[in-house]
Amino acid sequence: MDLICFSHLRWNFVYQRPQHLLSRFAKTYRVFYVEEPVYENDVKHHLQFKKAQNNLWVVTPVLQPGLSIKESNAVQHKLLKEMFEEYNLNLNIFWYYTPMALAFTNNFTPEMLVYDCMDELANFKFAPAGLKEYEAELFAKADVVFTGGHNLYKAKMKAHHNIFPVPSSIDKSHFVKARRNVELPADQENIPLVRMGYYGVIDERMDIDLIKNVALKNPSWHFVMIGPVIKIDPASLPQLPNIHFLGNKSYEELPAYLSGWQIAIIPFLLNDATKYISPTKTPEYLSAGVPVISTPIADVVNPYGENNLVEIVNDEDEFTKAAKKILKNSSKEKWLNKVDAFLANNSWDNSFDFIMQELTKTKNKKGRTGQIRFINNSTSTVSIHV
Repeated sequence: MDLICFSHLRWNFVYQRPQHLLSRFAKTYRVFYVEEPVYENDVKHHLQFKKAQNNLWVVTPVLQPGLSIKESNAVQHKLLKEMFEEYNLNLNIFWYYTPMALAFTNNFTPEMLVYDCMDELANFKFAPAGLKEYEAELFAKADVVFTGGHNLYKAKMKAHHNIFPVPSSIDKSHFVKARRNVELPADQENIPLVRMGYYGVIDERMDIDLIKNVALKNPSWHFVMIGPVIKIDPASLPQLPNIHFLGNKSYEELPAYLSGWQIAIIPFLLNDATKYISPTKTPEYLSAGVPVISTPIADVVNPYGENNLVEIVNDEDEFTKAAKKILKNSSKEKWLNKVDAFLANNSWDNSFDFIMQELTKTKNKKGRTGQIRFINNSTSTVSIHV
């Protein structure tokens, strides 16, 4: 069986929801992760394939620059059709992260169409024109819809008859490594204590002024900021001796950085772009055993803030007060026990199992009997070369 995913996110950008879920699909499916195009001069339109892991290929359309949107969509449709035919792909599941992909996939007829609505993309900076219209069309066509959090589910629940919240999960075995004595990364070990850290995309959602003002008032606190800077001018970031921008790090490196933080932070603004987000980093920080301070993002407040697992703050004064409270507490044992009990059933494996159950139910409702079956990996090969 085959799953073809259409995404607005580069596979190697930040390891998050798509990677966690699709890597699990790839254990029993052939997965083709189709990215947005890149443009190069003096090339013939083609698809570039890169094998990310066993049974999972990242597919990047490489197009000539200067195409209109209509021409670009026509070329991508043609390239996909050739790919499906050349590699004898079964169109079992089309999995969408971006509604914009409907513009070049509408003429295909997959067995099942899934919309994994991980964010309210229309609220993000530089959202493409027509996104809302394409999303409405995707809701109309989808057999099943999943949302990236509970708040987003509440906003979308009336748009589809078969929709389910699947909030951010965790890979506990990965992040629990941060609780051990880990050798600190070279670019962090010389940053003085106290360290407060963030990892993730640094963009228009970030409350830069909050970090700047807390750093100015508490010069002995050092902020470690990890992640790519996009959609904002890097020159707009505060240049202070106790704010350290370390750039992007791999998923594998994150526990080592977390192990050296006294506090982890989620410093997001409250705006349209953050109204429906469900930060994956929340349970990851907690699983690492690092106390967390967050602004009042809805899916952080409920359930983490309401269960006293995360400190929720509205401004720099509340942030400072919460940080001092955490730093004063010499023992985390009681809090950690509560965290572990709360996260006991939270895992990407469980989320994936739930998704598979709903896919099977949806398939049966469409009149096809039996479960969505896994196939043996030995029969799931394809001779694709970079």
